[in-house]
Amino acid sequence: MAGTGDDAGMDEVQRRLMFDDECILVDEQDNVVGHESKYTCHLMEKIESLNLLHRAFSVFLFNSKHELLLQQRSATKVTFPLVWTNTCCSHPLYRESELIQENFLGVRNAAQRKLLDELGIPAEDVPVDQFTPLGRMLYKAPSDGKWGEHELDYLLFIVRDVKLVPNPDEVADVKYVRREQLQELIRQADAGEGGVKLSPWFRLVVDNFLMGWWEHLEKGTLAEAVDMETIHKLK
Repeated sequence: MAGTGDDAGMDEVQRRLMFDDECILVDEQDNVVGHESKYTCHLMEKIESLNLLHRAFSVFLFNSKHELLLQQRSATKVTFPLVWTNTCCSHPLYRESELIQENFLGVRNAAQRKLLDELGIPAEDVPVDQFTPLGRMLYKAPSDGKWGEHELDYLLFIVRDVKLVPNPDEVADVKYVRREQLQELIRQADAGEGGVKLSPWFRLVVDNFLMGWWEHLEKGTLAEAVDMETIHKLK
């Protein structure tokens, strides 16, 4: 589909993903209610007028030293270009393999797919049974006047040493951080230093969950942090 007006300058890869990918529409209890293009799901006009809410996931990948892999989103991303965020953030698609509810397998399959797409991590390096779903959150965040997010986001941890081959259409930069290094990055973002910006969903996770979960990870007690019953409504 060709773009017009504001869409005419959209990168071709992002345009294809926007129109070809079908996101899973859910209600606030995470029940599937339909599907819609990624393009429509990220239009603030549609989010506000139709209350479109789609399922998403955020992967937090740690190496064996318990350092967290961050990515900076590419300059061509339609929403939140060049912001720093967690390892991988995307959407399960409206397809059989990514709609499986049992053991959250659909979301795990989607996470495995996108880690390959965005960071070049082969599926065998991130087996689906190695993802730990820790919680779910619901949030809304405008990106600019036209685009935004309204997501029911599954938060997944995985600990693996991986080889990275970032896809420049998706990722501008990557780095591993320790907790104190992430805190410094947050300080820079808050102070507006060096143009550092964090994605709104990543900041919500940092402010509400991440540091406690990270501590559980280091202590080997991550299972104690799991709460997949609650859907946290955050702003």
